[in-house]
Amino acid sequence: MGTMIQLTAADGHKFSAYRVEPKGKPKGAIIVVMEIFGVNSHIKKVTDEYAADGYLAIAPAMFDRVHPGLDVGYGPEDLEIGRAAMKKVSLDDAMKDIAATMKNVESAGKIGIVGYCWGGTATFKAACSLGGLACASAYYGGSIPGLIAEKPKCPVMFHWGETDHSIPLEKAKEVAAAHKTQTHHFYAAGHGFNCDQRGSYSAEASKVARERSLEMFRKYVG
Repeated sequence: MGTMIQLTAADGHKFSAYRVEPKGKPKGAIIVVMEIFGVNSHIKKVTDEYAADGYLAIAPAMFDRVHPGLDVGYGPEDLEIGRAAMKKVSLDDAMKDIAATMKNVESAGKIGIVGYCWGGTATFKAACSLGGLACASAYYGGSIPGLIAEKPKCPVMFHWGETDHSIPLEKAKEVAAAHKTQTHHFYAAGHGFNCDQRGSYSAEASKVARERSLEMFRKYVG
């Protein structure tokens, strides 16, 4: 499947990324932005799946600045480790790492981005602050309501869980109202519904959200 490679951000920070080549010529590239649990088995699986769809897929290790090689599961202790790392990472530094990741895959053609949980927030921020992304798919980014005034430079698709305890539904609806020209989908599911290793996993919501994301990538990336 994929290989771990090393990338260097504009400020000299070196970090790893899980990169998967598709069979044949790539239709474009998809950047997969992790949750707070690192480039773990779940994120690698998501990346593998996008490569199987024909894209050069890559998942940068976004917490290497504060916790190199972070790779944990979904238990209470894992959550503590992930949260501690998340508090130390700035979104500005995250943008440097996503920009370096974009540079690595630009030869594949257009670039789409998808992110989950913390990665959903980073995905929305990237859509607003980095040029060069064709489109973005942001899953339940907890800090997106705090970035409501930001203006996306590319089409964004938002995926919200109606019973997400970490993002009150009215906050998600405020984002939807403020960004009417973007696409918002609400699911009868909780936070982390895309991850089959989490208690909040929803097979139905996960499947539908992935189909919608893929449809957007086919339209804007290739």
